[in-house]
Amino acid sequence: MCKRIIAISLLLTTVSCKNALSITEKRDLTNEIDAMGKIDQVAAYIPQGKYANYSRDKWNAFKDSVMIDNTKRAELLYKKYGYLGIDKVGEKGETQFWAIVQHYDKSVDFQNKVLKSLKKEVSKKNASPDNYALLYDRIKVNNGEKQLFGTQIEYKKNGQAKPKNGLIDTINIDKLRKKYNLDPLKKYLNLMTERHFNMNKDIFLKEGITEPIFYK
Repeated sequence: MCKRIIAISLLLTTVSCKNALSITEKRDLTNEIDAMGKIDQVAAYIPQGKYANYSRDKWNAFKDSVMIDNTKRAELLYKKYGYLGIDKVGEKGETQFWAIVQHYDKSVDFQNKVLKSLKKEVSKKNASPDNYALLYDRIKVNNGEKQLFGTQIEYKKNGQAKPKNGLIDTINIDKLRKKYNLDPLKKYLNLMTERHFNMNKDIFLKEGITEPIFYK
């Protein structure tokens, strides 16, 4: 019995040591995620700076390359460390890791794995609730299903944002969004509508739309 207790104790110590990161490991991991996160944001946005003059094919090739490389590395890090929560890489790093997973829709299986881990980390206050909501909806949309939180959008011809594929529950949507630190749906849709208008202002002006069309 004594030997069994000692064996269990040694096993727990080994697991604990494996999951614990030294200050140096946390620093290196945080720096790596930060570098990955910065290039992810470049690829996830419209071409700017030195990329502004890229042809569509060249830009798409660059974007795919970034997403593929980042996801491969993220999968290795996830396998080694689990979800990279606040305790491992800080609040900024947690969001950067989540964004890398969020943006690569060609790896829905990986997104699902991370979603399960993310839910546990949110319950421990080691990850952002809104990140969970966004990834949950992303997976739903990728599967052609309705959303729970209404975070993934598409645009009407008049430029208004709307939840892609519709919502599972339209009545309780704002209560649910509040629980996950999200703004009311109307406020969110109007914000996205305004951003979309400003990014495509010249096109809308040619169509006679001189200002964003908000939900009342």
